[in-house]
Amino acid sequence: MRKMGRLFQNMKKSFTASVWQEEKMYVAQCLEVDVASQGETEQEVLSNLQEALELHFENPVATLLPEIKKIQAEVSVA
Repeated sequence: MRKMGRLFQNMKKSFTASVWQEEKMYVAQCLEVDVASQGETEQEVLSNLQEALELHFENPVATLLPEIKKIQAEVSVA
């Protein structure tokens, strides 16, 4: 599985974005993938969307399972 992740790491894909302005902010929505972003300018919103897409397709980091410890405790009620 790791080899496959490296293979996709160097691939490039183009995406289409819909960009609109809401009050003072711009919003960009990728039409092919459910990823969106916002920014103060059109250039910023597209840059933010690119970063969001890169993070979306990034290989997941392995999750560490919590270590469960059994303890004994005495509890008294007043």
